[in-house]
Amino acid sequence: MRDRVVAVTGPGRVELVEQDATELPEGSFRVETLFSGVSAGTELSFVKGTNPYLNVTWNPGLGLFQPGEASTPYPVTRLGYMQVGRVVESRTPAIAVGTVGAMTYGHRSGYVADPLAERFVPLPDDLDPMLGVYVAHMGPICANGVLHAAADLCGTDVRSLGDGVRGRRVAVVGSGVVALLTALLAKRHGAASVVVLDPTPQRRAVAEALGLETLDPEADDPAVVLKTRWNHAAGDRGADVVFQCRGQAWAMQLALRLLRPQGTVIDLAFYQGGADEVRFGEEFHHNGLSLRCAQIGRVPRGLAPTWDRERLSAETIELLRQYGDLIRKHLVTAVEPLADAPTVLTDLAERRRSELQVVFTG
Repeated sequence: MRDRVVAVTGPGRVELVEQDATELPEGSFRVETLFSGVSAGTELSFVKGTNPYLNVTWNPGLGLFQPGEASTPYPVTRLGYMQVGRVVESRTPAIAVGTVGAMTYGHRSGYVADPLAERFVPLPDDLDPMLGVYVAHMGPICANGVLHAAADLCGTDVRSLGDGVRGRRVAVVGSGVVALLTALLAKRHGAASVVVLDPTPQRRAVAEALGLETLDPEADDPAVVLKTRWNHAAGDRGADVVFQCRGQAWAMQLALRLLRPQGTVIDLAFYQGGADEVRFGEEFHHNGLSLRCAQIGRVPRGLAPTWDRERLSAETIELLRQYGDLIRKHLVTAVEPLADAPTVLTDLAERRRSELQVVFTG
């Protein structure tokens, strides 16, 4: 038995290679891949050669990048974290043959997993399995961002994912997959207003098709527009919380300008080129703002184990139950066979092609 695996062998070089399938040890199970979603920001950073793991050493004990050998050198053979597979063999009573679940094993045709070491999230029968690409990791990334907003307001006393957005004015900068799922989570959990800001008309059209309000940041100054609209008290105008989901300096600068005094930016972006344009001597300083980076590796301090990855996956499933038809129609913009992955990923990295969400099959 052979598995087909997507590998990045160097900057701009993506290949589909074959590997002997792993034997099935006692206690493990084998899945056949049904769907594999592309996380464009993270994955294309390996194709472009801009991911820091390719160039320096990550010291997990110190939480520092340091000079040294690459922590993830080429070839990168575990690319992506948005998989859905069907169990075709099992040597554990915990996972039954035929079960369809979400996992994070990269773009490949099949995989052998240890349920004690890796997450397998069974998908409910009423959910389109293609939408399961969001359940194990991408959806929890977005839910964790909303959870950080709740922790910013409530500390460790977070009872609901909506505690940081319910009844509040929310701005979301960017309209990629992370931004749109985060915006839908805020809307689902009772935000008084949710406005998505992105300069790309096609992206704004998708946000509007999902039922979200949008603004063009390159038209009238959106900070003036929203601060005129969102008036809390004299000298207190703007968004209660901003989710910054686009990894460019101008987007962070805009996020800071949208906030009311003492508001918080929850940052979900990946700044591969740094952020030299962010002017911390302006609104950040004069309005006493806060900036929190929300990454899936950590829930807010003090909220574990109550808020763990399993709970964030469960929140994702409920979001998909409510908005799944719209997400499938408008967010998933390309479905391609796994055999075409090298061409698709290279075209995306070199901007010959633009897609919101690509899903590989088989």
